[in-house]
Amino acid sequence: MIFGADPGLGEVVLLSLKVSCSAVALAIFFGLPLGAFLALYRFPGRGLTIICVNALMGLPPVVIGLLVYIIFSRAGPLGVFGLLYSPSVMIIAQLLLVLPIIAALSRQHFVDLWHEYGDQLMSLGSNRWRAVPTLLWEGRVNLVTVGLAGFGRAIAEVGAVMIVGGNIDHYTRVMTTAITLETSKGNLSLALGLGIILLLLSVFVNLGVSLARAVTIRQGV
Repeated sequence: MIFGADPGLGEVVLLSLKVSCSAVALAIFFGLPLGAFLALYRFPGRGLTIICVNALMGLPPVVIGLLVYIIFSRAGPLGVFGLLYSPSVMIIAQLLLVLPIIAALSRQHFVDLWHEYGDQLMSLGSNRWRAVPTLLWEGRVNLVTVGLAGFGRAIAEVGAVMIVGGNIDHYTRVMTTAITLETSKGNLSLALGLGIILLLLSVFVNLGVSLARAVTIRQGV
């Protein structure tokens, strides 16, 4: 099925990549500035905010799925948009799962980068916020690792997307939910094919993280 480019399998894989990549891109867009803000600025309640962001990294996906379901259900505050059981709301659910990971991990990288380059940047007339683009460039390899970690979390998610997406064939069915369904139906060939692809994606993500770390160590030397 994999080497024969089975259309049903390919459709599920492409939707999985579309949803997860969109969620990770949005999480990076919002999470990196949040991580930089928490790392570089002091404000009342900063310590509590950092604790909350770190705690949200381990939030159970089904809880996120339930909250998003309530918000976008017909009786919910955003039910008027009719996004429930659509790829869009699946992206939102995965965004909420990945955002704390991106923010928390990037915050620590920004702290380390500021300790290393902060005095030099301040001596050149920069301030903390204007220094962020420079820190992003100097820490680009580590921040790629952060993005890959977020993608690994998103692509393997099943609970939240099952709740808000409904696992609708040809519309909201992704790899993890399809594996769950096909296994329960006894269709092990499709489930195994999807499982192999998901495993390969996880391996590639881990290889990417390892390569990024190797580059970082080499640059440090």
